[in-house]
Amino acid sequence: MTPGIENRLLRIDHLSKEFTLHHLQRKIRGCEEISFTVNHGEFVGITGKSGSGKSTILKSIYRTYLPQRGEILYDSEAFGEIDLSKASEQEIIYLRQYEIGYVSQFLRTMPRTTAKAIVEKAVLEMGHSQAVAEKETAAILSHFELDEALWDVYPQNFSGGEKLRLNVAAAMIKKPRLLLLDEPTASLDEHNKAKVRELIEKLKVDGTTMLGIFHDLEFMQGLVDKQFNMDQGGFI
Repeated sequence: MTPGIENRLLRIDHLSKEFTLHHLQRKIRGCEEISFTVNHGEFVGITGKSGSGKSTILKSIYRTYLPQRGEILYDSEAFGEIDLSKASEQEIIYLRQYEIGYVSQFLRTMPRTTAKAIVEKAVLEMGHSQAVAEKETAAILSHFELDEALWDVYPQNFSGGEKLRLNVAAAMIKKPRLLLLDEPTASLDEHNKAKVRELIEKLKVDGTTMLGIFHDLEFMQGLVDKQFNMDQGGFI
């Protein structure tokens, strides 16, 4: 066995993704020949200016995007080592429900679903009772200081910061094995950034592996175990 392989949770090998703009008859590079590993319990940060390809990597891992080339090898608790770029839709649905979480700066919810119901659903998906879901939801929404008057409100009209806090709460409450963070502090003030950092630190202590992309380099200091910088679709 290769040294260190037993500690590896995720290995990206020569990941490449491009997008076709049919109306312009052009191809746009998302990322090209990306290779790196993430070990169990690590927090890896990816930095770079907008358009450098950071989100393309995360969305390929989560299978929002299907890459043209490369492997995304994930050490699943349920399936063993699995290439996420070739996994079945059923396998991806299972992994999203039980093993892999994703925090986006954009909130996408079903219409007429309250903020509290969104977070409770995340707990119920993990097999917990309604009573546990209600207790844990109240605790994490209180942690993020989301006004209790908003808990039973549909979040379509929340502010950007409120939506992001709700996104972070729904993803973190599941304590996934692998958590993907796409600009998790993008629209937050310093006070709420500290709230996110506190939970990230707790998840890390509890063993969650994390891969995050950031513009806020100060937030990353003392938090990530290793860092990659991107430019024009590749690491530099």
